[in-house]
Amino acid sequence: MLTFPAAIKIYVALAPVDMRKQFNGLWTAASEQLGEDPKQGAVFVFINKERTRLKLLYWDGTGVWVLAKRLEQGRFSWPAPSEKKTKLSLAPEALALLVGGIDLKGASMKPWYERDEK
Repeated sequence: MLTFPAAIKIYVALAPVDMRKQFNGLWTAASEQLGEDPKQGAVFVFINKERTRLKLLYWDGTGVWVLAKRLEQGRFSWPAPSEKKTKLSLAPEALALLVGGIDLKGASMKPWYERDEK
């Protein structure tokens, strides 16, 4: 199980991306699609169209990490994209729920689910 410090920013891309993208492609998606600078130390989370594959991009100050997960069965529950929103800022606990396969659709969203942009 992945855990991140509470102070780290986590941005979830709501629109799917091509999972053939590696370091440079995901870096470009974080910059252009999400409008964030990957060198600021945030974790960027991307999913494929079928919601069966997930990739995380993280700059640790010395290099770029790409972590990947492929589901053998089922699909990830994922927030739907909208015209106004391209990303969702989550607390680490909420990311753990999404990656762990918890369906958050029917639940009421607690204040920690989505972080306020500051």
